Amino acid sequence: MSFDPATLRYDAAGLIPCIAQDHESGDVLMMAWMTAEAVTRTLETGRVTYWSRSRQSFWIKGETSGHVQRLIDLRVDCDRDCLLALVDQTGPACHTNRRSCFYTALRDGAEVELSKPMI
Repeated sequence: MSFDPATLRYDAAGLIPCIAQDHESGDVLMMAWMTAEAVTRTLETGRVTYWSRSRQSFWIKGETSGHVQRLIDLRVDCDRDCLLALVDQTGPACHTNRRSCFYTALRDGAEVELSKPMI
C-alpha cells in the first residue's frame, strides 16, 4: 500500500504539525510544521524537511547548522492531523543550541530552566 500525503488532514494554511522525537531516548526534541511537499521530501530523502512559516520556504533541519535530523520512522496519529518523526538527531535540535526546544518547565507557579545550551 503506497502512502499519499494528500490523505493527511492539514489546517487552512495547508500545514500539519510534526513532533520530532529522538528514536533512542524517546526525548521530545521539537515541533515544527510540514506541508504535503515537506512530507514527500522527508520520505524521499530521509532528511527531515519542514515548512518555515516566517520565511515561507522549506528548510531541511541541519542544512545550515549541521544539526541534522535523519528520519528513522514517520508516524501518523489517529486523526491524521499530526505527525511524529522519530529521528536520529545530530547535535542540538533547538535554535537556542539546547538538545530540546522543551527546556522550560512550569513548576509551582514559576518557570524552571531544565537545560543549558550544548554549545
